[in-house]
Amino acid sequence: MPGAATTAVVDSRRGTQHAEGPATILAIGTANPTNIVPQDEFTDYYFGVTKSEHLTELKDKMKRICLKSGIEKRYIHLDEEIICAHPNIIDKQQPSLETRVEIAATEVPKLAESAARKAIAEWGRPATDITHLIFSTYSALSELTLVCFSTPNESKIVGHGLFGDGAGAIIVGAGSLADGERPLFKMVAASQTTIPGTGHALGMQATDSGIDFHLSIQVPTLIKDNIQQTLLDTFRSVGNNNPNWNDLFWAVHPGGRAILDNIEGKLQLQPWKLAASRQVLHDYGNMSGATIAFVLDELRRRREKEEHELQQHEWGVMLAFGPGITIEAIVMRNPQLSGLKEN
Repeated sequence: MPGAATTAVVDSRRGTQHAEGPATILAIGTANPTNIVPQDEFTDYYFGVTKSEHLTELKDKMKRICLKSGIEKRYIHLDEEIICAHPNIIDKQQPSLETRVEIAATEVPKLAESAARKAIAEWGRPATDITHLIFSTYSALSELTLVCFSTPNESKIVGHGLFGDGAGAIIVGAGSLADGERPLFKMVAASQTTIPGTGHALGMQATDSGIDFHLSIQVPTLIKDNIQQTLLDTFRSVGNNNPNWNDLFWAVHPGGRAILDNIEGKLQLQPWKLAASRQVLHDYGNMSGATIAFVLDELRRRREKEEHELQQHEWGVMLAFGPGITIEAIVMRNPQLSGLKEN
């Protein structure tokens, strides 16, 4: 692999011109479509609605992929009724990007609004108190697989067996807590690492027939080979030059079972360290960028129930991955143990 991965680190302890102290997660909200597709039924459904039953070898391969995915079910907005009303979605010879965008423009904001309302309600303050709105998506304000849905082929079946739809909203504040605010996670430092020579491995491209999504089988290995150095660089920025990975709590984007397995193996993590990520993968699949909000919500739920050793660890890390390939890392602290509640 040419070159070495470079890590850019931002230390939030320096504060900003508007507030002092680290950014703090104060509330989390999530939402999904109502349509649920069990993973063990997805292959038959997918090859049926795309009229691809004749591709028997490819169908058998996808069944094996779904069986090993670690996913039980996914929430997917696109159903047979929508496909029947818009047959161009499954016809590669017809343009369908405009159709997909029109559907997404109507449905995605509803999902995003649902997640945001939950987060604001938990926060307990009026929405007018929010000063900045930041979002990350490939389909609008949440993630909708509709824009990438296509007929089966060898390069697409892994993605179709993995992705689901969802929205996540997080309220973040800094400085002194207002009455009623409850800190969930403090974000101390953040980094972004770009792995050289990996632009081919993960990406999307707009075409007349929708978003062409590419996911290389090399992605889990590329992440494994670069994850430890990324984390070392990130923790070094907060003065920890020799972190013990098993002394942390973990919020890892479940890009797929192989990614979680590779991270666990590379860092020699105890089996329960990635339990929250595996649970979200099991219950929802990979919802792209929104998924990390679900993982944080699951971590919070487990912490409140005092499951495993979550209450014992002051420090933690949040990880996510994207085209580039990029690895995003955030060093976090548990406010219940850090003594920083008033910072």
